[in-house]
Amino acid sequence: MTATEPQPAARTANWALIFAVAAVVLLAILAAIFAVAPRKDSAIDWFAPMIPGGWMAWTLPVALFFYVIGSLLVVFTLLAIRFPETPRVGVLRIETTRGDRLFISLLGSAFICLAWLFFAGAPLWWALALCLVYAAAVFRWV
Repeated sequence: MTATEPQPAARTANWALIFAVAAVVLLAILAAIFAVAPRKDSAIDWFAPMIPGGWMAWTLPVALFFYVIGSLLVVFTLLAIRFPETPRVGVLRIETTRGDRLFISLLGSAFICLAWLFFAGAPLWWALALCLVYAAAVFRWV
């Protein structure tokens, strides 16, 4: 190791700081989403529009959905930089990385929710549980 290379402990400390900053930023964004959420009688009105007269139905659940997707992308990007991985072959017989498995689980979850809406209708709480089981299986075996 040369004198100009950082020591392993320094690299670990830098990554701990990066992860901490990312966590603080993501939590601040989440707090901002809840701060601008419409309220009725001092309680959050989950299905009131966040932007009255806007072109899209930005309700709190929609904002949280996009927040979760964005947060997953940030976390997986940081993990891919910090802990690079080699692709692995699972039951689908294709090489996949963490990002590939995330995409497969998100796409499959969308189809699970659509099928749930077609066959059972709303609400989607049991479909969400099924999607979490599906995502765990994708990350374990695909």
